[in-house]
Amino acid sequence: MFEKVNPCHPDKVADRIAGAIVDIAYETQIDPKVAVEVLIGHGVCHAIVETSANINKDKVAAAIHRIAGKVDVDLVVVPQDAHLAKNQDGAIRCGDNGIFKGMPVTEEQKKLCGIARAIYAFHRADGKYILDGDRLIICQSNANSDELRSIFPGAEVNPLGDWTGGYNVDTGATNRKLGSDMADSVTGGGLHGKDLSKADVSVNIYAWLEAQRIGKPVEFCCAIGDETINGIPYEKIVETAREFIRSVGGFEKFAEWGLV
Repeated sequence: MFEKVNPCHPDKVADRIAGAIVDIAYETQIDPKVAVEVLIGHGVCHAIVETSANINKDKVAAAIHRIAGKVDVDLVVVPQDAHLAKNQDGAIRCGDNGIFKGMPVTEEQKKLCGIARAIYAFHRADGKYILDGDRLIICQSNANSDELRSIFPGAEVNPLGDWTGGYNVDTGATNRKLGSDMADSVTGGGLHGKDLSKADVSVNIYAWLEAQRIGKPVEFCCAIGDETINGIPYEKIVETAREFIRSVGGFEKFAEWGLV
């Protein structure tokens, strides 16, 4: 049983905006410290950014408008807490406490991800999908339900009829769709809106990649300030995550679909 949402779901719009802001921070520093929270809905995007980077607010606003369209921007940018910043002095250390469990992706999960991406190729609008054995549920806004039924015979398509979604119907918030982004993997934090020093980003990515590589669950826990996790240098974990983020095209692109 698995649920997947597409990049136009309101929560994913918030994740994408948070990712775009992290990308902007990385344009100004090699290893910025940044944490972003986004709430969007009903014509307004609220974004709070804690960062060491000197980011351009106009550039942030432009990214929000590119992703979300015509919305009012309520932007707060403040320096990262001095105590948190000091944690990274002199070495690459874990930037947070956390627990992380990477799980291999199942065939059912791969199948639903394929369906979600196939629908999104034609319907760039809010959508949510569930697969439970032979039961497929498709809720796709701004689409003809009969047309989708003809493509996916036997699926339950838009049970209440055709609908219009988006963040003017349902608000979106950062890291609210981790089940969609991580499948059976488990975390105590969130994937999006944070730099690579944060365990919520780097250790989650590392654990997930290891689980796919060995085909078995992988578990880690860490404390803020750790220089190794399970004997693995934190620097190696960060660089593995950095390469993964680069491979998908940056933090904004990572936020579109998550790890699965």
